[in-house]
Amino acid sequence: MAIFTAVHVALSLIGIVAGLVVLGGFLVGAWKNTWNLVFLTTTALTSVTGYGFPFERVLPSHIVGGLSLVVLAVGAFALYRRHLAGGWKRTYVASAVVALYFNVFVLVVQLFLKVPPLHALAPTQSEPPFAIAQLVVLVLFAAVGITAVIRSNRWRFSTPPTSAATA
Repeated sequence: MAIFTAVHVALSLIGIVAGLVVLGGFLVGAWKNTWNLVFLTTTALTSVTGYGFPFERVLPSHIVGGLSLVVLAVGAFALYRRHLAGGWKRTYVASAVVALYFNVFVLVVQLFLKVPPLHALAPTQSEPPFAIAQLVVLVLFAAVGITAVIRSNRWRFSTPPTSAATA
């Protein structure tokens, strides 16, 4: 189980880093083919592997993982089947931002569970420091996500470039 956990955590962290690179690209109108693929793949694998841990009842993490998989499926459809044509560009950007938010949301949960100083501030995760941290993450992602969707309207391509130079 230790190896499985390490793989799950590594996938999650790679997905978050790749997602932040993708999000930065959204904000400046720079398409990142390789980073988008890494983000979608590792984020989906993070959600899937989350169901591999032993559990006796459905937990909030299972719900977030399921929502993330739905959002990722919509994003993958927008990117690979609709090639970001028309409104599908905005759909992809929004779904990618939401999927990244879900990953960061879970990261904050895990940090408050595993990092002793944070755990001391919010041992049950119902204390104000935890709520404030999650609210800050939500507000930041909402603001950046809205900005990214608006800016995606100015992108000069309807289909993402495929050259390695855009990776």
